[in-house]
Amino acid sequence: MTTNEYQVTGMTCSHCELSVRTEVSRIQGVEAVDVNAQTGRLVVTSVQPLDDAAVLAAVDEAGYAAVRA
Repeated sequence: MTTNEYQVTGMTCSHCELSVRTEVSRIQGVEAVDVNAQTGRLVVTSVQPLDDAAVLAAVDEAGYAAVRA
């Protein structure tokens, strides 16, 4: 298992968390997504290393911006 952490900006509520979680969960190989709107923390657990660009694109698709923490 591999775990990557990101900092997401623009989230303010549980709906924001759900949007990010939904998009990131669509990435092949993702096992778990933990996202917190209060801290902006996004933790993605996968079976194999993920391409950061795929995670950042998924967050962008949800309407937010992220950087690798």
